[in-house]
Amino acid sequence: MGKVLIVVDMQNDFVDGALGTKEAVGIVDNVTAKISGFEGRIFATLDTHGPDYLETAEGKMLPVPHCIRETEGWMLNAKVLQALAEKEYKAVEKKTFGSTDLVDEIRELRKKEEVEVELIGLCTDICVVSNALLLKAYFPEMKISVDAGCCAGVTPGSHSAALETMKMCQIDIVGEQGAQGD
Repeated sequence: MGKVLIVVDMQNDFVDGALGTKEAVGIVDNVTAKISGFEGRIFATLDTHGPDYLETAEGKMLPVPHCIRETEGWMLNAKVLQALAEKEYKAVEKKTFGSTDLVDEIRELRKKEEVEVELIGLCTDICVVSNALLLKAYFPEMKISVDAGCCAGVTPGSHSAALETMKMCQIDIVGEQGAQGD
């Protein structure tokens, strides 16, 4: 069985930039250790917006420009990028919370062998949960897990709520919650 690690949106704007939090900064070392020790296929998603972000539906609901293509905030966190560079990985840009392109990538892998997927990254309560539930909807029999110690939410409370939501949808929650716990 093949293993897949999905590193969700570990970009500067979500770690310590426009939408960064101390909890996001606090998981960087856990994320890099997970990547370094992982044996299998790795995907890294990139939240990607254009200069018209504030005119989009998301921009109207969250009027904080972030992850604008080719800006410093759009780039992966330097430590995460270094860990990924030591492995073979594929970047997947996404315009919104969940990625159907990521679903297509997993579908292609599943044509060759059964896989199990683990998700880590930011934000637990937006993009991690969206991608986990999207994958579960497309592949209900596939094992999907989320490492709570390698995720951070917008707030500790919303992080915990997202973990509980995923657990209720039969996604395995592994790892320690760390600073994001209740």
